[in-house]
This record gives sequence, C-alpha cells and structure tokens, in this order.
Amino acid sequence: MQQSVETNLINEPGSVVNFKDGVFVRDMLLTLFAAILTGISGSLLFILLVFGWGSAQAESREQSGVQLQLRSLDGQLLQQAPLLKTDVQIDVTGMLALVRVEHLFTNPGRVWMEGTYQFPLPEKSAVERLNMQIGDRIIEGHIEEKVKAQQVYQKARETGKRASLLSQQRPNIFTVALTNIAPGESIRVAIEYQQRIRYVDRRFELRLPLVIGPRYIPGTPLPAKVTSGFTRAGWSTDTDQVPDASQITPPVVDPRDGEINPLSLRVKLDAGVPLREIVSHYHQMLEREDEEGIVHLRLAEGEVSSDRDFLLSWRPQPGAEPRAALFTDQWQDEDYALLMLLPPDQDQLDVDLPRDVIFVIDHSGSMHGPSMDQAKAALKLSVKRLKPTDRFNLIGFNNHYRALFSAPRLADSANLNRAMHFIDRLQAKGGTEMLPALERAFAYPGEASRLRQIVFLTDGSVGNEEALFTLIHQQLGDSRLFTVGIGSAPNSYFMQRAASFGRGSFTYIGDLGEVASRMQALFEKLEHPAMSDISLDWQGAGDIDIEPKRLPDLYLGEPLMISMRGSNLDGTLVIEGEREGDPWHQQVVISSKGESKGVHALWARQRIAALMTAPVDEEGGETRRKVVLDLALKHQLVSRYTSLIAVEKEPVRPLDEPLRGGMMPVNLPHGWQAQSVFGKLPQTATRGPFVLLLGALLMLVSLLLHRGTLTRRSNGRF
Repeated sequence: MQQSVETNLINEPGSVVNFKDGVFVRDMLLTLFAAILTGISGSLLFILLVFGWGSAQAESREQSGVQLQLRSLDGQLLQQAPLLKTDVQIDVTGMLALVRVEHLFTNPGRVWMEGTYQFPLPEKSAVERLNMQIGDRIIEGHIEEKVKAQQVYQKARETGKRASLLSQQRPNIFTVALTNIAPGESIRVAIEYQQRIRYVDRRFELRLPLVIGPRYIPGTPLPAKVTSGFTRAGWSTDTDQVPDASQITPPVVDPRDGEINPLSLRVKLDAGVPLREIVSHYHQMLEREDEEGIVHLRLAEGEVSSDRDFLLSWRPQPGAEPRAALFTDQWQDEDYALLMLLPPDQDQLDVDLPRDVIFVIDHSGSMHGPSMDQAKAALKLSVKRLKPTDRFNLIGFNNHYRALFSAPRLADSANLNRAMHFIDRLQAKGGTEMLPALERAFAYPGEASRLRQIVFLTDGSVGNEEALFTLIHQQLGDSRLFTVGIGSAPNSYFMQRAASFGRGSFTYIGDLGEVASRMQALFEKLEHPAMSDISLDWQGAGDIDIEPKRLPDLYLGEPLMISMRGSNLDGTLVIEGEREGDPWHQQVVISSKGESKGVHALWARQRIAALMTAPVDEEGGETRRKVVLDLALKHQLVSRYTSLIAVEKEPVRPLDEPLRGGMMPVNLPHGWQAQSVFGKLPQTATRGPFVLLLGALLMLVSLLLHRGTLTRRSNGRF
C-alpha cells in the first residue's frame, strides 16, 4: 500500500503536499479568513479612529465652544446659532401697559453669524417700534410693506450690512431676524408695544407669553419651497391646512441639553388706585414701593428660563374698584379713546334657567403631565356644580373624539358617576384634532327653553386656528362658547378669539392651585345669563368709529371694552342692553384731552384684527389686504402685511467671509412632556466611544485568529 506524504515536510525543499488531507484544507481556509478579517478590521479601525473619533471631538468642541450646538427633539444637531438673552421692562399706567422687549444676540464663534428667533407676544399688542444697537450706535427701524422689508433685509445680508427684521406670523407669534453678527460681537434688538390691561373678576391682569408651545399641524404636506439663503424653516413642513406651518414651529431644544434663552423682567406698576394685593402667579418677584406710591417689581432670581407665561394681577382695595375708565389720545388731527365700563351688578337678578352644558376636553399629547391634571380637576369641579335640571355631555378628543352620551342627559347621580369614570380614564396622548370634536359639540340639537353653553378645555396648541374660527362663525348658532386655557403656555390667540367669536368668555389655569378659584369665577358666569343685545348711541358732534363693531355679550364681573375714533370726541355715549327681558342702560361723558399716548395704536390694532378674522371671498381678500396695509402703514404697526426693518448704512462683513446661522431653538414649555408631544426621544450621546470599542473588538478577534494560525504552524501542523 502506498504511504501518504507527511504534511510536516512542507518547509523542506522538495517535499510534496497531499491536497487530499482535510487538516491542510481547513488550515488554509482559516489562514485566508484570518488574513481577510485582519485587513477589514484594520481598515475599519482606521476609519473609525479618523472619522468617528474626529466627529466626536468635533461635536465636543462645537458644544463647548459655540455652546448652542444643541440637539432638537428629533435628535438632529441644531445649526450653530447666536446666544440669546432677553430683558423685559413693563410700565403700567392704569389700564395701559408700555412694554419694551430687548433681545441680546451674542456671537461666541469665530465666523459671522445670523439668527432668526421666534417669540410670542400678547395677541392684542400693538407693535410699533424697533431699534438695533451696536455698541453706542442705535439704528431706528421703520415700517415697510412686508415683501419690501424682506427684500431690503436680503440685500443687506448679501452685501454684508447689519440688519434686523421684525415680522408677524400670527397675531401672537413674531419673528426677529438679525444678520451679519461679527465673531465675538453682541447686538441688542429692542421692540416696543402697547397692551391694554385686562380687568376680570374684580382684579387687573397682565399676561406676558414667554415661549411658543409646539403646535399640532394637521393636513397633507405640501411640496417643499425653494428659498435662497439660509433656511428659516421650523420642525414641521407646510400642509394644505396650515400652509405656513414651517414658519410657526421653531426647533425645540432637547430638555436633556438644559434650558436656554434666559430672561430678566421688571415691572413699574402705577395702578392709579389703592391696592389690596399684588400677585405674581408663576414667578417669584421682589417688590418695593417708592415715595410716590408706584410699585417696582423684579424677578427674585434675577434671570429665569423663558419656558412659561408671566402673569401678574393686582386687586384694588374695597371701594376702589373702577366702574368706568377712560383713556384718550390725539393723533394726526383725530381723537381716539379707550373706554372700560362695568355693567350693573347682577347680584339682585336671580334667574335660574335650565341649561344644556357640553364639556369638550383636550387629552392630546401636549396635555400630558400637569396640564392634564389641571384639566381633569377643572372638569370634575364643573360637573359636580351642575344642577339636577341641567343636561350635560362630555366629549374627549385627541386624534379622534369620543362622547360620553349620544345626546345631553340630565345631571342625576347615575349620569354624574358615569362622567367621573369617563374623566378618570382620560389619558394624554396622540394628536390634537379639534375641529371634529367642536363640530360634534355644535351639532347637538338645542331647545329654546334652555341656555346652551359649550365649555372647551385645551392648551390650544394647534396651527389651524383660522379653520376653527370659521367653524365657530358658521355653526355656533344660539350656543355660547367658553374657553379654558390650560398649562404654562396656552395659545392665547386661539383661546381669546374663539371665546369672542363664541360670545362667551375665556379663563386661564396655569397651576393646580388655581383650579378652584378660576373655575369658581367661571361658574358664576355660566350660571348668570349674559347681558345681550348691547347697543351704543353717540350723542355728540360728528360721527365716531367704534371697535368692536359687533359688541359682545357681557358676563358677571367682565367689563365692556370699547375703542373709539372721531374728529371730535366730546359728547355722551349711551350704552343699552337687556338681560332676560330686564333693560339696563348707562351714560358716559366723553371728553378727549389727548393724555394717553398710544391709544390710537390700540384702536388700529383692534380694527385690523376685526378685518383679518372677517370671512371674505378671493376678490374681497385683496380689498382687505389693501385696507389693512393702509391702516398698518398709517399707524406704524406690524401686521400680516407689514414688517419693521432696521439696516446699518455701511457694510461690515467681508464678502469672502462665510455667513452661518438659521432658526434658533426655543425651550419646551414648563411641565410639558417631550415624549408625549414628539414621541420617543432619540439618544443624544455621541457614537464615538461605541465605534472605537467596536473597532478594537474586531482587531482583537483578528489578532487571536492570526495567533492561532501561527501557533498551529509552530506546532508542526503545516
């Protein structure tokens, strides 16, 4: 028998290899695999060391150097942006407030930058002034038609000039853009606006929104728009229902990156009446009174995060409550007046009409946490307050709506118990499809013998406000709509306008501790039918122009607010109305002395708001645009069709230097749960350590395999 040749002779000259030997074939394959794996792992390690580690170091350098290399809630690294600090000064005189908001933009990087920042303002504020300060130089802004102002800003940006542009996206959402900020430079952009003080439930209120809550954007996405320069688009694309969605959804910083955009705030309060108490509801304030009786307040912490609304209220001493207040202004040969008038007390009128009350509650994702707790507590108090003669129903909604009953039912013990179980089971999740829920509430048939009221509890965080206003106009009927704004940053534009169109009133609840007191005030309104059919009779020289033209219903403790314009406001204004057949009237003597500057702007702002919310066809839309544009230019106001623009004369940025920036991020409102609004948050830790470990493990495996091959060689297996 022929003997096979031994494989241990492979290194000897003239030796013969037996390729039929299985051990040899296996070892050859292992050697080949080890060689390939060694090459691959070595290459991977090299790539990961260069790119992975380099990327991790780059991110680290950017975060520590520029500081605003943060991540948004979709996990994407945000563009480099300037740092922002905001200072607010509020001067209150009686029923009017002059507010100055200063945004300090600082460029901490080594390149020229531009920043676009969106922020909220009160929906009835009249924005009329802007200036840009660089060092000791101040450049005053001026009102231009929006398209022209954007063109001026674009040209300034491209030619290296510093410029600032203030535009309106919604009556309560504004954008300030600042371009050509030099490395290490700080630029201050200041805006001023007038605001009237709200008087309700025997107290004065001043609310200043400080953060834009993420809006729910319904509809089908539209094709992306191609724009020149830096994108200023937010986290949402435009849709057929919200065609400007990208302009009202600024990126929201991931809460795990900390809070940004610090704010300082001071108030000078000249109430004009002796005060019983002053309350800052959500921010701690330090207070002092000077020798003239003017109260000065400032934030106790010096600076706070701009993540929730500021609310200040003050109560007059007993006997000092106003029955009427008049503020007048003479401007461009015309007289303007703002009148606050409280209707007669209703304590002696004990009308007990049976009611149909429909409660609509939002339990979408943005309501998660404290907002949902507040809404549930408010709803339970409301239901318990119902009388046996009342009928009621509950409608909860997020992506879809669900009603407790198919039709309103009497408020007996069995139905009230079912309502409590319904409320307990509500969970905050999903989208905010308001329109179908409101349609369902309006659709229930009413009875002439019953007062029909709809109570709507929500944070109002939607982008399709106009569609909702149209629905209220078309389907309200004889109902009254009362809105309850829930949470730290409700959409006050929607809440107030919806209540105004719905001939009801609006209430804000920003803390669980406020639920009982705020709902008690609302109950008194719900249980006391409104004064309606209100009319005005001017007994004086010439004609007057009044806003609002359609006077609202009045409720217990709420005043009638009227803005007037005329060539000679000297005479008597007679106000008449009725409440369940009982007539009432009151006379007010008007004498224009022109003592309160800025009242003209409040009248113009109210007229513009009325024009913008009135339904028109396509042809009427162009007429409306022209009327609004003329009003805004005349009174120097920011509107949908006008903007404020300030441009420095001389270029400062060399044209060969790059310009970076984009839309700046905002905080998530206080108490909001990011996961409930945006879904599960992505992990934001850098991948550098992970990819380095993976590369090292691959190298170790390849080395072990190669070592095994060498060991087998040394043991004579080849």
